[in-house]
Amino acid sequence: MPPTLALIAHDGKKDALVQFAQEHLAEISHFHLIATGATGKRVADATGLDVERMHSGPLGGDAQIGARVAEGLIAAVIFLVDPLYAHPHEPDIQGLLRLCNVHNIPVATNVATADLVLRGLTP
Repeated sequence: MPPTLALIAHDGKKDALVQFAQEHLAEISHFHLIATGATGKRVADATGLDVERMHSGPLGGDAQIGARVAEGLIAAVIFLVDPLYAHPHEPDIQGLLRLCNVHNIPVATNVATADLVLRGLTP
């Protein structure tokens, strides 16, 4: 099975993640993709790639991805964060970021870092 790449984006960053996925289609097609609900649907619709969808972030999707990070099943997380808005599920977001740090999993919170992480993962 190919390595797993998790894709997450706050509402204000979903367009940016879709654009990122389209621009890096060749690279991300080599990964098993998982994503939170609406983000996964948007990426799948825009790219034609198969994306395993978790719950939406506020309904536990961040926690589901965090569990996979803790199990060692995720190669990297791309989580485009919208820093200009408060998020009611902030504890889940921080929990996921903490798990990435605890388990030494690359996590990108903006497009520039996502590009670098993806380049580091692809041969």
